[in-house]
Amino acid sequence: MTDDRLEDLIDSLKTQRDELRVQMHPAKAEIRDEWEEIEKKWAHAEARFEEIRDQTRETADDVRQAAHVVAEELNEAFLRIRDRL
Repeated sequence: MTDDRLEDLIDSLKTQRDELRVQMHPAKAEIRDEWEEIEKKWAHAEARFEEIRDQTRETADDVRQAAHVVAEELNEAFLRIRDRL
């Protein structure tokens, strides 16, 4: 995965997260509970994304691939939440 593609994916995740956050207020308790778990994962992933950005030239492809996997997992989780709202 190229750095540009990872950046595009991260930007897309940020947009999805922001859109879902607006819709979460009237959501059912079980959806809010899942959202809280996703928010924890997001906070951790966002910190890792920053580290990866800072170390891009020194980062091995396998680390970028791991970030891609986390980003894809978050994307799937966001889609599950969106489908349930």
